[in-house]
Amino acid sequence: MLICVFIGFSSGAPFWYVYSLIPYWLRTNDVSLISIGSLAILQLPFSWKFLVAPLLDRYAVSSFGRRRTWMLASQTTLTLLIAGMGFFNPKQEIWGIAYLYFFVVCGAALQDIAIDAYRRELLPDNELGLGSAFHVNAYRYSSLAVFSLPVILSAYIDWRLVHIVAALCMLPGLLLTLTVKEPGIHGSPPKTLREAVILPFKEFLFERRGGLRKALYVLAFMLLYKFGDTLATALITPFYVDMGFGPWEIGLVSKGVSLTSAGVGIFAGGLIMYRIGINKSLWMFGAVQFLSILGLAFLATQGNNIWVLVGAVTFEYLGVGLGTSALVAFMARQTNLRFTATQLALFTSLMALPRSLTGVITGFMVQVLGLGWSLFFLFCAVTAIPGLMLLPKIAPWNEKEDSV
Repeated sequence: MLICVFIGFSSGAPFWYVYSLIPYWLRTNDVSLISIGSLAILQLPFSWKFLVAPLLDRYAVSSFGRRRTWMLASQTTLTLLIAGMGFFNPKQEIWGIAYLYFFVVCGAALQDIAIDAYRRELLPDNELGLGSAFHVNAYRYSSLAVFSLPVILSAYIDWRLVHIVAALCMLPGLLLTLTVKEPGIHGSPPKTLREAVILPFKEFLFERRGGLRKALYVLAFMLLYKFGDTLATALITPFYVDMGFGPWEIGLVSKGVSLTSAGVGIFAGGLIMYRIGINKSLWMFGAVQFLSILGLAFLATQGNNIWVLVGAVTFEYLGVGLGTSALVAFMARQTNLRFTATQLALFTSLMALPRSLTGVITGFMVQVLGLGWSLFFLFCAVTAIPGLMLLPKIAPWNEKEDSV
């Protein structure tokens, strides 16, 4: 489990660096919002990881193994790229920053593929829930080291040193990669690049119990299970503003209550899954997700009430944490250990897709259609139902969980 903590921290560090710290750095140097917003298109490699994942299933330096080869390469590259970012001037060299930003995203996506595969091959099925909980919590809390700490330091030291501090956050994962053992090889790995591209999809879509129909149900479930709460939280900060909450209240809730509640939910979800299994947990946590969205709808009717805000956000992000831990464990269980990199990259890309779409949907519904926040959150709760309706087909309550 300690390994899951270290690799989770290492996986989260570059994400929060590009997602939070770079925009803050650019904005404090008077870079336009248009330029900062345009960088989001450079995050596409996070959504297309499955296109390069076959390379990680096929090629490796023999002395390090398939997973540690790519973990070490990506972590070393990320450390150097992040440290070098501070030597660019945001006002005069924005294109240079954009190119480096893109390479950091590519390195982060590559590291995610390798780490996800390593974690799946490391953990037995009965520890997937708890191991995933440790991993996801470390991923989320790495934002404190890669965003919160550098932001504080930027008030006292030069930004070049701030970026170096952020780069040092990659070192724990890099050192771990050098010291841990490669997971055992399960079955015969792909012998050619063609096999590495074709076999993972062929195995998942056509060779499992239930065939193509079951595989499509599984993919639809991964897309829909968290769609409701992803939709509900896409514009959560503007919602707080519209409810009349001030900067102090929003800061306390967004960085304090929500982060803590999600962390508790993830960890509690891992413990519960260890005791009762993934299937039952998906049912229970899905119900919590659905009910927690209704809590936001209630908040929308109460307006500026700090205690209702704290209660609603605590409940919502507890549901977010529980649902995330269960879905991550479920995706890991769906992989064939011969093709973990490619199949997990496909699953995580699918899981991330709603995050890319919901911002546009929410803004259109609330502002253009004029639904208002209360009706909007009720709609979000309704969109959570299709994912729950797939549970009897892909995760029956009493099904044995020792095989896919």
